[in-house]
Amino acid sequence: MIIKAVIGVLCAAVVLAIGIVIGHFGINNSSAPSWLNDVAKDVDESLIEKFLAEVDTIHIQENLRELTDVPHMATTPGDEKTVQTMLRRWQDADTGLDDAWREEYNVYLSFPDANNPNKVTVVDAANAVQHSIREREKAYTSDQDDPEVVQPYAAYSPAGHAKGKLVYANQGKPSDYEQLSQTLNLTGTIAITRYGGAGRGAKAINAAPYGVVGVLVYTDPLDINDGFMSDTNETYPHSWYMPPSGVERGSFNRDFGDLLTPYLAAKEETYRIPPENIVGIPPIPIQPIGFEDAYILICALGGDAAPSEWQGAFNCTYNYGGPGFKPTSEFNNSDVKMDIYNKEVIKNSANVMGVIRGSVEPDRYVIYGNHRDSWVHGAIDPSSGTSVMLEITRVLGWMVKQGIWRPRRSIIFGSWGAEEFGLIGSAEYTEQYFAKLSERTIAYINVDIAVFANATLRASAMPSLQNVIFKASKEVNAPGESSTSVYEAWKLHSNRTSPTHGVIPRLGYLTGAGSDYAAFVHYLGISSIDMSYTYDRSKTNARIYPAYHTAYDTFDYASKYIDPGFVSHQAVARTAGNILIRLADSLLLPFNCSDYAEILEDYLNTAVTLYQQQLEAHKISTEPLKRAVAMFRTNAQQLEKMIHNSDLANETPLKVRRINDQLMLLDRAFLDPLAFPDKYAFRHVIWTSSSAGKATFPGLADAFAQAESSGLDSDWDKVHYHLSVVSQAIEGAASTLADVI
Repeated sequence: MIIKAVIGVLCAAVVLAIGIVIGHFGINNSSAPSWLNDVAKDVDESLIEKFLAEVDTIHIQENLRELTDVPHMATTPGDEKTVQTMLRRWQDADTGLDDAWREEYNVYLSFPDANNPNKVTVVDAANAVQHSIREREKAYTSDQDDPEVVQPYAAYSPAGHAKGKLVYANQGKPSDYEQLSQTLNLTGTIAITRYGGAGRGAKAINAAPYGVVGVLVYTDPLDINDGFMSDTNETYPHSWYMPPSGVERGSFNRDFGDLLTPYLAAKEETYRIPPENIVGIPPIPIQPIGFEDAYILICALGGDAAPSEWQGAFNCTYNYGGPGFKPTSEFNNSDVKMDIYNKEVIKNSANVMGVIRGSVEPDRYVIYGNHRDSWVHGAIDPSSGTSVMLEITRVLGWMVKQGIWRPRRSIIFGSWGAEEFGLIGSAEYTEQYFAKLSERTIAYINVDIAVFANATLRASAMPSLQNVIFKASKEVNAPGESSTSVYEAWKLHSNRTSPTHGVIPRLGYLTGAGSDYAAFVHYLGISSIDMSYTYDRSKTNARIYPAYHTAYDTFDYASKYIDPGFVSHQAVARTAGNILIRLADSLLLPFNCSDYAEILEDYLNTAVTLYQQQLEAHKISTEPLKRAVAMFRTNAQQLEKMIHNSDLANETPLKVRRINDQLMLLDRAFLDPLAFPDKYAFRHVIWTSSSAGKATFPGLADAFAQAESSGLDSDWDKVHYHLSVVSQAIEGAASTLADVI
């Protein structure tokens, strides 16, 4: 009895104690665990205002000055210097991140031979040199005289010796070579092409089947300089235009990532394919040259006049070539000779990674990236982006160190290495951490070239991120103006009419592999943004800023002609940082699925207009595609209605997490690893690259163009296949927006 009594007393005491605890927390919410408040906390608007106020033009300017002190091509001593700069800044005790480290990869790169430079000459029948192409650009400042300035070359062009009569092949597109071959026998010729129209390496890949043995490529002043050609008073150093000896360097491979380790991270012990098994690189030698030499060669060509659309800015008629030069030319009966000594090596390349750990959801990542390596000094590409990233991390790092702020979710910063050789650093990172990034990444923000010029913002992104981009841009003053926002200036320069929102800025789409967003979008299906400040296209025809990939892309060029005062850099830093904080801190992710539905409907309408009649003639129905898009719209609206009617701050954390996962994983639902077997790492069926040039579903557009051209039943079967692929992908994505079952 005594034992039973003691047990009874103890039980009563325990029950009483539990009751007191429950009553204490129930009555006095202020004594509840601190994490309860953290879980329900939303983005702090006053903190964003503080961030915007702290972003400083002088810091950005000095970042750029330091980053461009020496040429820093991937894996060179200059590149290692920038690695150390990033580590020093991100490990700083007062303004650094929680952690920073280097991530090494062993990657396959291509360089010219410094002891045996590439040569292009015009030689007569006795092999005597009549003209030599300039091997190095003319120096106007000490920057261009730096011994580490690499000779202009085509990375991944094979070494070799080619000699033949010269022909002009416009932009080196398949259609250009086909048209040229109707007039000339191209076997054994050297083709000169201009940049644009086709990818760099494609100019040689397209040429080889016609018997062309070598290719030269140059930048026509019509395409980059608005026709200006003289360095006496028209081009750099007098303006932003490319001077006559300027040469655009570049990587001439088709696929991104390390070429020897497809779908594998390029670590030391990783399996590598034999170099002879690499696809998508030039099969014949190719070399870039300046337009001063291209002018001499093209104006001496014989043969018939090329069509008007092939003509450029030179004050002569662009002829096809005889093949070869005019009988009246000093080069009559002469050949062009190419001696290319490029070599391929495997070298260590580093990404520099940094992190601010999240306080509530550390296993959810917002990633912000920019590549670090350049062809020469790289003031605009990529150091404008790196200087902006360093300023963002300085301000955010200071807030963390001062105890002012810690993000809800973790922020990862990536300074990617070897991007110029084919987006290598970012691609290897996604391959190494495929599972972790696929499951945990909210979004990726890419700011590579932060400023092309200072006219207007340019952004490309998944449609679901449109709303947060617009919101952030409305809160930042346009460069040099206090009364106009970045948003309003953007809308003024580039806009479209939305059925839902009216006139809004035009947001581009991430349909290709132009920068480090490629692996995140196409391989992992992560919602991404790529942004910069750019020029007013009504005032110039330049396809990109004129010093791109040349020795003239220096601090002097950037500070005089691209962004004097660095106010556009500041606007980009404020806008990108604003977006970053909102993605990292918002209780509910700031995604809008109805904006995605609107773009899918636009794509559907285009497909129906362009293709439905012929599809029906081949007994292919568009009804599954129409149903899928309608289902996506319905489910998007229902999800947003549910969100709108919920008091999320008082919902259970698991419900908020569930909704956020639906939003985060939306773009993953569009991945199909089997849809594009001929396109390396392209798996997103909405945003994969397309050669059809139509604003609609890319797989369907390309398949339709091929079937229409060939008329083969097997090609129409592929059209049906791609229509089924995209229909089921959209339907699958729509189902992820519905209530969990």
